[in-house]
Amino acid sequence: MPKILPVIMCGGSGTRVWPESRETMPKQFIPLVGQQSTFQTALEMLRDRSVFDPAIVITNLDYRFYVAEQIAEIDAEAEIVLEPVRRDSAPAIAVAAAIASRRAPDTVVAIFAADHVIANRPEFVKLCSEASVAAAAGSIVTFGIKPTHPATGFGYIRPGEPVAFGSSVRAVDAFVEKPDAATAVGYLAEGYLWNSGNFVFRADVMMAELDQFEPELAEVARESVEKGTTDLGMFKLDQPSFSRANKISIDYAVMERTQRCAVILADMGWSDIGNWQAVWELSDRDHRGNSVRGSGIVMDSANVHIRSEDVLTAVVGVDNVIVVTTHDAVLVLNSAQAGKVKDLVEQLKALKRPEASEHRRSYRPWGYYQSIDQGSRYQVKRIVVKPGARLSLQKHHHRAEHWVVVRGAAEVTLDDKIKIVHENESIYLPIGTIHRLSNPGKINLELIEVQTGSYFGEDDIIRFEDVYNRT
Repeated sequence: MPKILPVIMCGGSGTRVWPESRETMPKQFIPLVGQQSTFQTALEMLRDRSVFDPAIVITNLDYRFYVAEQIAEIDAEAEIVLEPVRRDSAPAIAVAAAIASRRAPDTVVAIFAADHVIANRPEFVKLCSEASVAAAAGSIVTFGIKPTHPATGFGYIRPGEPVAFGSSVRAVDAFVEKPDAATAVGYLAEGYLWNSGNFVFRADVMMAELDQFEPELAEVARESVEKGTTDLGMFKLDQPSFSRANKISIDYAVMERTQRCAVILADMGWSDIGNWQAVWELSDRDHRGNSVRGSGIVMDSANVHIRSEDVLTAVVGVDNVIVVTTHDAVLVLNSAQAGKVKDLVEQLKALKRPEASEHRRSYRPWGYYQSIDQGSRYQVKRIVVKPGARLSLQKHHHRAEHWVVVRGAAEVTLDDKIKIVHENESIYLPIGTIHRLSNPGKINLELIEVQTGSYFGEDDIIRFEDVYNRT
């Protein structure tokens, strides 16, 4: 049996589990369940080289360094493909099929989401192998999940007859969008399955279906790949080409129109972790259904889920609530209303609240910085630089900076001079000076930065050199 080429879709923003997940650090990179991120657990499931080739990860420019770092953390193999602009699932899958077709037209491709959880990994591998047989024969196979309740947040599938004698893969009689509550109850009674959004297909079959139903998208995908370039070891799709792709889901583009659609019943402990209620269901709980992650305490309560980074969060005498505490936001949620968090985030965006999309801690390829305090003419940050990493050579027009090293040693370029600044030492960078911060040591460099001036926006960074190609 030929190996499967797995493709992990890793570009979502995960607003349903705000405030931990935000656009600047979405849920696929967060350890919502267990110690690894859901992206890392997806990579771990694909390690069996007797079944899977090394994965392709499709993400966007904003998340490329998160992806690279999390791959390196678990010593996994993967090729990173960058979308220059954000689109929906159909363009990404079209690109995956185009890349696979260049390797071999009959390559069997499997599409997985980076933010899903699968509890039964051996069953997952077995199902992938079974689905690949039907895919090699020309079917586009989706993983169908037996519903546990009449959910309105999933598309549904009505399975038909087996695609071949003795096959566990069945034809699809109906492929329908998210229903209302009454319709969902009927779907359960009629034996419909949830559509998990995971697919297995032959590359040339998917391209042929796209040529038939979405020919412009198929051409955009081919051209984006053919004209793509390599950037810091990652494959970047051609921006002028890819920008022409419509924002359309693979369900609308192909799955609801093709005659090749098939489904396999996937009883593998799947969850899309679609909201905080789902996170609570997947978490370890005590005899009263309470789950605490981080700094929290529960008293005289049941079915409570607490998540707190470092602020003590206490819940007393309240049932069926979720409390999520971060550095800059607190969410108190009735568990039955977990689906409304996305609407809350949209309201915060309408109010132009930065907490809707941005964390107080901002990650960069060299480490991160975290806001501590700010006023009308000052801003204080904590900066952490990884060993061997360096920031860009830059200057500012509107602010001066004071750096106080609290851990490690900093190599500071200041105009035409280079100086080593040790722990408990400081250095002043006047407005307009060209400067760079580097960590020459073996441990993290930590410093406190005090900015003074009239404007502190990120667009007041004028870069001259940058090892991450951000000039």
